[in-house]
Amino acid sequence: MKFELQAKNFQNDELKPGSRSVMEDSRNNQTNAGKDSDLIPAGRDSTTAPSPVLLPKLLLGSSSPRRSQILEMIGWPFEVGAVEVDESLRDDESPREYVARLADAKARAAGEVHSHRLIVAADTTVVVDEHILAKPADSEDARRMLRLLQGRWHQVLTGVALISESRIEIDVEMTEVRFAPMSNAEIVWYVETGEPMDKAGAYAIQGKGARFIEGIKGDYFNVMGLPVRLLYDLVRR
Repeated sequence: MKFELQAKNFQNDELKPGSRSVMEDSRNNQTNAGKDSDLIPAGRDSTTAPSPVLLPKLLLGSSSPRRSQILEMIGWPFEVGAVEVDESLRDDESPREYVARLADAKARAAGEVHSHRLIVAADTTVVVDEHILAKPADSEDARRMLRLLQGRWHQVLTGVALISESRIEIDVEMTEVRFAPMSNAEIVWYVETGEPMDKAGAYAIQGKGARFIEGIKGDYFNVMGLPVRLLYDLVRR
């Protein structure tokens, strides 16, 4: 499968005439309206017209606790339907193509198990000098990654795929992050905490790794693993 990526994002072909939007397909997946009443603008009767800010219930095709945490934090109703896909990098595949392909593969795999649902899947990776830093293989690999990142800027890319019965939306978000200089003792200590071991780039911005972050340009939630604004935009398209 080949994706044609723009500088910021990309999207599949336009809907054919008569196709429904993602929001239309997912309207029946709304959770109890009373529980989501804080999302309905004051003065609007939710029984007379659909609110433009009601969030459709999602099937999250991911086992990532960070993505579940984000959706819980912002009050987006969801269920988890984790899937496994081959995450091997293909020859001559750019970082943007890589995360887009994996997000799409995860969403499609979840769709085969959970049909007739609004499904979201994502894949996040860290990039420095166009080199992908996935999850570290072991402690030494984690220390290697942190030595590459310390004292400089890098990019975090997340591919997001949203599947409904009528279409697929795929997009990529990029955030720049700057690490402070780290001493060898700090690198060794951080790896020994165990936090880096299941994280792309060997760090967690929302955890102990936060003490080493000097700056960020872009979506903080993207660095955690799920760009909230991008997801909201995909649902509204």
